[in-house]
Amino acid sequence: MPMYQVKPVCGVDIKVDLPTCMYKLPNVHAQQGNSCSSEHALQNGEVDPAVKALEARQDEILRKLYELKAAVEGLAKTVTTPDADLDLTVSSSLSSQSSTAVFTGTTDLDALLGKDLGALRDIVINANPAQPPLTLLVLHRLLCQRYRVLSTVHVHSSVSSVPPQLLSCLGPRHPDSHSRHMFQLGFTLIWKDVPKLQMKFSVRNMCPIDGEANVARFLFKLLAPYPSDPALATLVDSWVDAAFFQLAQGSSEERAAALRDLGSALGRSAWLSGPDLSLADVACYCCVLQSGSAPSAPASVRRWIKSCENLGCFSHAKTLLL
Repeated sequence: MPMYQVKPVCGVDIKVDLPTCMYKLPNVHAQQGNSCSSEHALQNGEVDPAVKALEARQDEILRKLYELKAAVEGLAKTVTTPDADLDLTVSSSLSSQSSTAVFTGTTDLDALLGKDLGALRDIVINANPAQPPLTLLVLHRLLCQRYRVLSTVHVHSSVSSVPPQLLSCLGPRHPDSHSRHMFQLGFTLIWKDVPKLQMKFSVRNMCPIDGEANVARFLFKLLAPYPSDPALATLVDSWVDAAFFQLAQGSSEERAAALRDLGSALGRSAWLSGPDLSLADVACYCCVLQSGSAPSAPASVRRWIKSCENLGCFSHAKTLLL
């Protein structure tokens, strides 16, 4: 059935003024058939250079966004907490040590710290410069032997001055410190006027950890699993408690008793809790050093101190007390 006809409302030769700010495309209706003209066709699956440039630009934008996300996630542990008004950034470093790792056991960061979602796992520690946490600094050296660690030192506004050796206690600044995605672990130390050392890891999912002994237990688990034998694990914990409550904070009688116990244990074994170095050795060494009890210690304790310093990771702790 034929349709009725309608007169055209405009002529076919009408000219339309097009804006010049837009890019132009070829008129597909003016081409013969459905095939593209030879000047726009790409043979053998070739990709238009303009598309390649667009993809490269998109990849660069995504890379910058990834770095920005990692930086913001790390800053969230300090900026979004009420005690993190930082006023001075001192140093950043990446482990470049080639020394042999002391611990041979393997640990899974995903299992211990949660799944890595693209942001750097950043451990933030608030410490008082009047009481340098030697145990944590030794463990930091051991962590740098195991992982790629981005180490940063800050000074809180509550502290008027910090000795130079404490400002550089985590090592020199690394040239790639701005690329946080290159690191496995972040270690941020904030010198602050606090009564007790405190560690924060995940602001949203984890409460703070108070006390140098407890933070040392947390960090040591990143190096080696805790002993599966309950008796051995209890022995390690008892030595850690003795180190901080007797050697570091106890009276002169308590310190002398702890030194005698150390001498007796080290007379039977090279290390405090078995044939290998453990957290007990790290904690007791640092507390003996910090309390100034090394010169009056038994001969077995002095021999053990030299064995610790021969490992390398302990030698730096002594320089922080000068």
